[in-house]
Amino acid sequence: MNHDRFRHLLGYIDSHLDEVLSLDVLAGKAAYSPFHFHRRFAALTGMGVHRYVQLSRFKRAAWQAAFRPDVSVTEMALQAGYESAEGFSRAFRQRLGASPAAFRGQPDWARWARTWQDLDQVRRFAMPLTHDHDDVRIIDFPETAVACLPHRGAPELIGETIRRFIAWRKENRLPPSRSSTWNIVYDDPDETPPDAYRMDLCCTCAEVAPNEQGVIAATIGAGRCAVLRHTGSDAQLGDSVRFLYGEWLSASGETPRDAPLFFKRVVFFPDVPVHEAVTEIYLPLAGVS
Repeated sequence: MNHDRFRHLLGYIDSHLDEVLSLDVLAGKAAYSPFHFHRRFAALTGMGVHRYVQLSRFKRAAWQAAFRPDVSVTEMALQAGYESAEGFSRAFRQRLGASPAAFRGQPDWARWARTWQDLDQVRRFAMPLTHDHDDVRIIDFPETAVACLPHRGAPELIGETIRRFIAWRKENRLPPSRSSTWNIVYDDPDETPPDAYRMDLCCTCAEVAPNEQGVIAATIGAGRCAVLRHTGSDAQLGDSVRFLYGEWLSASGETPRDAPLFFKRVVFFPDVPVHEAVTEIYLPLAGVS
């Protein structure tokens, strides 16, 4: 099983989490012998295929519990392959320390972040992304008015800021389908002390009324930008950013402008399978627009 077939297999798992994903089914999708498939999968990922499928299902369920209050526990259970909400709730509690309902009310964000580390490692290291210089385009970005909720503190706690921002967007009838979603990224989470980390959650919005969530009016400045489309897990987003700052910037002769990196969240997990999530990375460049 080469890496291309393996990448295709991970995409199949992502897209079929609510279906039967037996060893025979997955070995067939990988065009590999069932007698050797599970060992080859473990050799490539560092975990068994059954655990990989379980973690993928629970990650989607936990995202739904945290950020999709319209999805019931019963729906989450069925999508995760459980016959009853009770059995699913027990398994959820074992992984995340609380039932889905309790987690929805008061998430343990630190435990949340730890739970997916092994799964994220598979994405980042077993199947590294590849980018080409032709993947980057240079545009003139227009000044854009946004509603902004600053996050200050450990990256692992950003889930709570996301929930507050979602609540504000719902109150103001600004869903992603009507108002583009942006992240302004001031710091590298791998290089910044957790309590000093800064990122702003934003959406396109002309005016912001006083509110309890702490959302403020702001702008993303106009200017030249290099844009790279990242498709896949956020676990690999840093690798795409490093390509842009490293290989592409070195070869391009361009100079970064004195403005922070920002992202446009085009399509997000869990609304689509993780391998289909799309984020556009904008690197502000010096020079005349």
